[in-house]
Amino acid sequence: MASLAQQFSGLRCPPLSSSHLTKPFSSKPQKTTFSPIVSAAVISNAQTKERHRLKEIFEDAYERCRTTPMQGVGFTVDDFHAALEKYDYNSEIGTRVKGTVFCTDNNGALVDITAKSSAYLPIQEACIHKIKHVEEAGIVAGLREEFVIIGENQADDSLILSLRSIQFDLAWERCRQLQAEDVVLKGKVVGGNKGGVVAIVEGLRGFIPFSQISSKSTAEDLIDKELPLKFVEVDEEQSRLVLSNRKAMADSQAQLGIGSVVTGTVQSLKPYGAFIDIGGINGLLHVSQISHDRVSDIATVLQPGDTLKVMILSHDRERGRVSLSTKKLEPTPGDMIRNPKLVFEKAEEMAQTFRQRIAQAEAMARADMLRFQPESGLTLSSDGILGPLTPDLPVEGLDLSDIPAADDA
Repeated sequence: MASLAQQFSGLRCPPLSSSHLTKPFSSKPQKTTFSPIVSAAVISNAQTKERHRLKEIFEDAYERCRTTPMQGVGFTVDDFHAALEKYDYNSEIGTRVKGTVFCTDNNGALVDITAKSSAYLPIQEACIHKIKHVEEAGIVAGLREEFVIIGENQADDSLILSLRSIQFDLAWERCRQLQAEDVVLKGKVVGGNKGGVVAIVEGLRGFIPFSQISSKSTAEDLIDKELPLKFVEVDEEQSRLVLSNRKAMADSQAQLGIGSVVTGTVQSLKPYGAFIDIGGINGLLHVSQISHDRVSDIATVLQPGDTLKVMILSHDRERGRVSLSTKKLEPTPGDMIRNPKLVFEKAEEMAQTFRQRIAQAEAMARADMLRFQPESGLTLSSDGILGPLTPDLPVEGLDLSDIPAADDA
């Protein structure tokens, strides 16, 4: 006991602070600190409740879909089928569909045809002519057009469209119409072979046999030149389009009457005159027939590419030569140099005067012939028409030297 007392007597406790003894007791609740284990248990409880709540919502929705799927829905199944029929489309090859271009690129254009996916128009199917970009054919965003389905892209089930096929159909129809009307049109020569040349007309490739070309030019000579043409055969089923330059030239030459006025284009200039293209025929406007005034340099009056009106002076069909004049169309000498516009405005009027003078000259020539050959039994009326002699006609014939010129009337 003595030793135990000694041990207790050796222990020292710190003195109590007077502040601890005098501090009043606080009634405020003290902050409780939870351990990490307690916090995790609370979070797990909340997540479990949320899962239960979502499960109940899902089960309720599933039950409503199974038992009353259309409850509270304004868009019915019938409405859905009606919408499908409204926007239904036939995707068979050859079907024509309406579509709106909404995007273009270097290779073609995307087209909305109200199908399950966009359709594509490749650049090679965008136009009947060769183009480098679809915009050259007028295909831009917003364009609404009729297309024809020509295939399907297996990668994404999108449809492939064409405008070229439709344009070909229209071109053949146009050619049939022009053939029925026997129209002369121009075609550009783009190729050739031993039998003839190939020309483009209405976007189609037509064949011109050498036997149907009026000149003796070779295929190489005709490349890139435009020729007046007529249709000989138009057969879409056989893809045969046969043309004739000879028939077109014959029609053009038939209209080249002496004294007639035609419109031409200056093709080239030479020291002796200018060559003028008059509907596929080259005529010569000699330097002496440009104006009544002397023309020392043709280039001061005409240039290649100029369009002008000329009068036919002569036409040698066998040699294919046509002589032209603007000199005969001048209202006053020198107008072709000073005021060519006036010459072209008065061309028809001056040509009519020229033709009247020719008619007078021919009438006088016939009258002179009758005057020296009264035994022919013919006479010349006031209209220049030959007829039988009348008792009033003198035996020596008629003297028409007093007939005034047409411009003196």
